[in-house]
Amino acid sequence: KGESTVFRAHTGTVRSVHFSSDGQSLVTASDDKTVKVWTVHRQKFLFSLSQHINWVRCARFSPDGRLIASASDDKTVKLWDKTSRECIHSFCEHGGFVNHVDFHPSGTCIAAAGTDNTVKVWDVRMNRLLQHYQGNAVVNSLSFHPSGNYLVTASNDSTLKILDLLEGRLLYTLHGHQGPATCVAFSRAGDFFASGGSDEQVMVWKTNFDAADYGDVLKTQKSGTSVDGTHHPLVEMDFGIHLTKTKTQDSGRNHEQQEEETSLTSTLEHIMGQLDVLTQTVSILEQRLTLTEDKLKECLENQQKIIQSK
Repeated sequence: KGESTVFRAHTGTVRSVHFSSDGQSLVTASDDKTVKVWTVHRQKFLFSLSQHINWVRCARFSPDGRLIASASDDKTVKLWDKTSRECIHSFCEHGGFVNHVDFHPSGTCIAAAGTDNTVKVWDVRMNRLLQHYQGNAVVNSLSFHPSGNYLVTASNDSTLKILDLLEGRLLYTLHGHQGPATCVAFSRAGDFFASGGSDEQVMVWKTNFDAADYGDVLKTQKSGTSVDGTHHPLVEMDFGIHLTKTKTQDSGRNHEQQEEETSLTSTLEHIMGQLDVLTQTVSILEQRLTLTEDKLKECLENQQKIIQSK
């Protein structure tokens, strides 16, 4: 119907909104230093979570909706129990403001990005740091692949980075934006991801992960069974989760060839991005030249009219 409902309770800028997976609740983060939870059906404010001592940049529900994670300029990530409305743990390892936080699809881990150029991953069951990635620029946003095997980040050096969580290493660095990359998100199926930047562009990327790596994993997570058909809980590993990976036998390309091809593709995409910017610049200059010519013609016509009148 083109109608909207206004939720009023925050007293500062709202930085983040997120629906619970069942669509019944909404969590918001604000510069008023609070996280607030709302009921969608009744469209009412429920309660505030207010132990942060600086602006709250981001808040997310866990996949099961029982937990809330929040990231703040007070350099902490806090984990909240939605039922008791209490902070059950504060993660204080970041050395700068924390811009973004999100839950792993399994709900057992969270990842956060900060102005200290790092991405950190914690196990929320044992409240311990699992992985730490050090970059060269402020990290603004991140998103887990639905399989849980990969993490994509967006940072101020204009790049997107794909992290392999099972092996704990940087997989790819993607170039395309002409300024800070401010946000990034995988599609629901994980076959695409989109990024936005201060260059006023939204880019949609197609993933090149081997479908055999995560197709079975997605089915496993939905059915709650392993690839061999037996039910089992997630097994503890260095990253805190165990996701079965399978390889096709006819996969003849080695990892180095994939990296070279990806590097070439990234270079070509970067060139195409630059060409797009140049095309836009030429178009703008042409418009300005046309306007200038029109103004000159108008001035000449006015001068001729003045001369004729004299």
